[in-house]
Amino acid sequence: MSSIVDYMRLVKFSHTIFAMPFALLSFTYAVVGHAVELNIWVLLLQVVLCMVFARNVAMGFNRWADRKIDAANPRTADREIPAGRVSARGAVTFVVINAMLFIGVAATINALCGWLSPVALAIVMFYSYCKRFTSMAHLVLGLSLGIAPVGAYMAVMGHSAVECWILAAVVMTWCSGFDIIYALQDAAFDRERGLHSIPSRFSVRTSLAISVLLHIASVALLVWYASFQPHTWLLYLGCALFAAILALEHILVTPTKQRNIGIAFGTLNALASMSLAVCLIANLLIYG
Repeated sequence: MSSIVDYMRLVKFSHTIFAMPFALLSFTYAVVGHAVELNIWVLLLQVVLCMVFARNVAMGFNRWADRKIDAANPRTADREIPAGRVSARGAVTFVVINAMLFIGVAATINALCGWLSPVALAIVMFYSYCKRFTSMAHLVLGLSLGIAPVGAYMAVMGHSAVECWILAAVVMTWCSGFDIIYALQDAAFDRERGLHSIPSRFSVRTSLAISVLLHIASVALLVWYASFQPHTWLLYLGCALFAAILALEHILVTPTKQRNIGIAFGTLNALASMSLAVCLIANLLIYG
């Protein structure tokens, strides 16, 4: 019988740290910047729960949809479903329960969040099939994570604004860039199986160049987003750390050196999102 730990490993619960800080940043910006008088702690809990449930749906469905592909790939053959620690039926049940919880909690926030919750689920689930027909799957993954700050802002305000969409674009380009780095590990397997990705379509050098361009765009968009915040040392520190960590990713992973992909993908991107969010949230709370 599968345990809770098996399901947490199934969805790589620790990777929630990628998008969650941006959602919290957008949430704080909406609350502080617009002096919203709500039950903030209840609303914050609702937003966090929605983030967790949506990500469980996205990753659970992805692992179910890719179960045969994962079983054939030596790198992923030990994942929970192909290894038998979680059954395919159990994974589907997990996805359905989390989808219902997500829609239910979103509906308690406001009408807009409730109506758009199925759309959000459709986007995050659609990504799982993109590798079967387009090498732009990385951008769809970025979009899936990028809608998090938009949803958090709408939870507070009941509508969206240019600031949350800029932050969504930061997340989209950032995630797309590091997903290309991650996909280098499976380039040969993807070509053999007819699966699509930037690394399976282009050379390692070209793939990394595209990743660099996406990360440059992410930093440029971050500068634009920063123009909406109080210009203090915390703002500059957060943006500088984010840019420096992305640069370090591309120093660690090069066309001739790919053994550091795990560190670049997991550790550095977690640090990038956390350091940026901590600095910018503190900036809003202290100087906003």
